[in-house]
Formats: sequence, structure tokens, C-alpha cells
Amino acid sequence: MSKLAELRMLGLTGTARSKNQTHYVFTVRDRIIEHDSFTKAVRAIALAHERWTLAKVPGALLIYGQSGCGKSTVLRYYLQQFPRQSTPRKTIIPVLRVVAPESPTVRSFTEAVLVALGDTAAARGSAAVKTQRIIHFVKECEIQLLLIDEFHHFCDSKRPEYRRVTDWLKNLINECGVPVVLFGLPRAISALNSNEQLRRRFSSPIHLAEFGFATAEEQLTFRSVLQHLQSLMPYQKGLNLSNPDMAMRFHFATNGLIDYVVKIIDELVVASAGHPHPAVDYNALQEAFKVQIWADVPEQLNPFNPAVKLRRLDQINKPFSILDDPYAYTLSRRGRASTGTSKKGI
Repeated sequence: MSKLAELRMLGLTGTARSKNQTHYVFTVRDRIIEHDSFTKAVRAIALAHERWTLAKVPGALLIYGQSGCGKSTVLRYYLQQFPRQSTPRKTIIPVLRVVAPESPTVRSFTEAVLVALGDTAAARGSAAVKTQRIIHFVKECEIQLLLIDEFHHFCDSKRPEYRRVTDWLKNLINECGVPVVLFGLPRAISALNSNEQLRRRFSSPIHLAEFGFATAEEQLTFRSVLQHLQSLMPYQKGLNLSNPDMAMRFHFATNGLIDYVVKIIDELVVASAGHPHPAVDYNALQEAFKVQIWADVPEQLNPFNPAVKLRRLDQINKPFSILDDPYAYTLSRRGRASTGTSKKGI
């Protein structure tokens, strides 16, 4: 037995000390669910990528959505299709992912790009010198597509630096001539609104939305996702997670965010380790919600409590009260984010 297994079972007795690790290693996080929003985002990236390979058109795309809506899954999935290739002479990087640092400056962002490239001297030199190295490496490593993650961090920079770093990004896009895809929270639109040329380049952003539940079609889509995820669980006994009532409870519990759905599914399996006859029931679901989403949830607010009246958990001090409302931002011709009316679902 490994040291980790010993520590995991410390103080447990009987069947709770099961040595079977199957449930502990289970996760649906690495499974790709090809729902409409996911496939639309992937197709849009592929179109920009293909246009560059065929006609050298350096397209630009922003993909935005709430934390937990699947942006990282889209990015990771696309990146995995084009792995780095090492040759005796150089490393070929068809698709490069860069994570924008918090409150980026030109200097910190150039360093982030060089780190992503694998430059061991990323911290050396002025911003201008680093920029020239980036332009060199983009050509030398045969980069075809640049993916910039956490682009909303650009909004956190102080205003003078905010303008400098967005100008720098605009100039880099011009110099490198490869398509760029930005990923971020909805407020990333504000960063584009600060720079007329960037706003023009990224004029058709894609909203990677959470699953809705307001229409029959949205409900059917969400239920099919739950059905698929439940089919991946190592046991099938108990409640049907995709029936209409349970799907509604899942939607209230997760606000339609796929990351939270996955967390609950994984928790159900992990928590059942050592149980001789594991099954999905209301108690297990309530506990999974507590562990993964809201630790001190009052019993009368737990969506998986069959006795409660369901309500949205988006008020102050509740799990979804601080979400970045995507309907509060639009690409504005006046160089700032305009505010619109929120269009939340039921």
C-alpha cells in the first residue's frame, strides 16, 4: 500500500478502509462533451487557423464566458491537437498558449510570452529587446496560432499601462502576422474597448455561455449532458440524474456551469469509495454540493434537498453572486464598455 493510501485511510475501519483505488482516480474532467457551444468555439478557432495556413490572413477572435463555462477545456482541447515537435535544430510550436499575468505591464507580458516559448532567458533584457526575441521565435518556431488565456487581466492594469500594453499587443499582432485567439471573462471586452484598432480586429467575439434552462431545447441539451456524464460513472444505481426534476436541481446547483457539474459528478464517485453498494441518492447529492460548491449551505437552500423550494443562488453571499455578467458589456464605438440589461435565465 502506498504512503498516500495509508494517509487517506488514517483512522478509518472496516469497509471504509477499502484498498480499491478505482473511485479515487475517477474523474470526468478529462472527457470532452461536444455540446453546441463547445463545438462552435472550436470551429471558429479552426477557421481562423485554416485561413492563415491557406491565405496567411491573420484573424483575431475573442472567446469569453463565466469562470467554469468551459473556456479552458476548449483551449486545452485545441492545443492538444497540435503538440510541439522537437527536431535536432529547433522546436516547432504550431500553437502557442500564453497566460496573461495579473495586471500586466509590457515587461511582464513579454516575459510571459517568452516563458511560454521556453526561453530560458525570459527575464533578461528590456521590453523592446524581449519583443524582438518574441518576433524572432514566432518565425523560428513556425508558430501558426497564438492563444492568450486570462485576457481579462488586461482590465486590471492601471490606465496608462493599460493603454501601453494593449498598444503593444496590437503591434505584436501586426509584426508577427499570425492569428490570435483571446480567452477571458466577459469583462475582457472592456480591454478591447480601450483600443480602437484591437476592437476593430476582435469585432465578433464568441460568448461561450453556461447551459440554459429556460426553453425546452435548453433543458433537453442539459439533460443529455447529465445523462452522458452519469453513464461514465463506475456505478449506475440510484437516481436518474437526467430526469426533468433532477436536471432542474442540477441547474440550480451549478447555474449551468459545466465545471460545477463535473465537480459534483466526481465528488459522488470519490465519496462512495469503500461503500459495498454505492448508489446516487439525495443525501449523496446534498453532501457533494456542500463539499464542492457551498460548504455552509443552509439545509433549506440546498438544491438537492427534495423538500425545498428551488431558487437561484445568485444573491449576495451565495455561490453565484459575483459572476461577471456578460450582458453588461458590448463592443462600443466610443472606446468603453457600454452597460446593458441583464438577461439571466430562470
